[in-house]
Amino acid sequence: MGKSVEQNKDQNILCDEKLQHIAFIMDGNGTWAKKRGLPRTAGHKAGAKAFKSLVEYLSGTGLRHMTVYAFSTENWSRPKEEVDAIMDLLDEYIDTAEKNFKKHDVRIIFLGDKTPLRPSLVEKMVRLEKETENSGFVLNIAVNYGSHDEIVRAVNACIADGLTSVTEQDIEKRLDTKNSPHPDLIVRTSGEIRLSNYLLWQAQYSEFYFTNVLWPDFDEKEVNKAIAEFYGRKRKKGGLLK
Repeated sequence: MGKSVEQNKDQNILCDEKLQHIAFIMDGNGTWAKKRGLPRTAGHKAGAKAFKSLVEYLSGTGLRHMTVYAFSTENWSRPKEEVDAIMDLLDEYIDTAEKNFKKHDVRIIFLGDKTPLRPSLVEKMVRLEKETENSGFVLNIAVNYGSHDEIVRAVNACIADGLTSVTEQDIEKRLDTKNSPHPDLIVRTSGEIRLSNYLLWQAQYSEFYFTNVLWPDFDEKEVNKAIAEFYGRKRKKGGLLK
């Protein structure tokens, strides 16, 4: 597998059982816009375009799960205009996904607490999850998501179910990501080197790939570089190499 990845760095890469889930921190939209003298909202629009392209590409590589950090629990502190623009882009994406999900066999699941979101958007999110539940490629979109919040909600769900003590498995099956394995690879763009409250439970043995490339410029060629590097690493997961 490693050899074939090397041979196809700039072409389509095929993932095997070693790489079934990639999670992305889509960072750099604002910086991308600022460099071009554009409003931050233009950066988010360009980032949404890059996101759609990667979903279409990765759904055909053999990868089975993709997770993206679209909006965090901390992002509400941003200007209302920017928050509204992000939610509008999400709304538009749902409309498009409803029409095209069968073409790419994509199952869409929204991670995070939907409670603060506008009701019309929540209705669309729930409907899309239901409509796509029998599709193959799993796309998790984290909206109003924070890993600490997710874990707290999972523990509270255990309490609500009457558990007086909990195991890792009890929490695991109540996490937002219960329909996906832990990410094999977590990619962050724009040069920042941190997780920012993202998939902290699930990142236990994930490989990390950080790049200075801004998210709107993160295309097929760039994701191929990340995948190629992943296959070049030795994963022990706390054990010894065999």
